[in-house]
Amino acid sequence: MAKGPEKNTKNKALHTKLLNRKKAKLQEEKRERALRLKELVAKINEKKRNDELDAK
Repeated sequence: MAKGPEKNTKNKALHTKLLNRKKAKLQEEKRERALRLKELVAKINEKKRNDELDAK
C-alpha cells in the first residue's frame, strides 16, 4: 500500500528558521526601543529637576 507523497520537511524547517529569526529581530528592536525611551525619559526628568532647582 502506498503511503502518499513524502513530506517536504526541508522547506518547513527553513520556513521555521526564518520565522524564528524574524521574531528574534522584532523582539530585539522592541527592547532597544524601550531602552532608548527609558533613557530619554530619564534625561527629560533630570532636566526638569534641574530647571526646578534653578527656578527656586
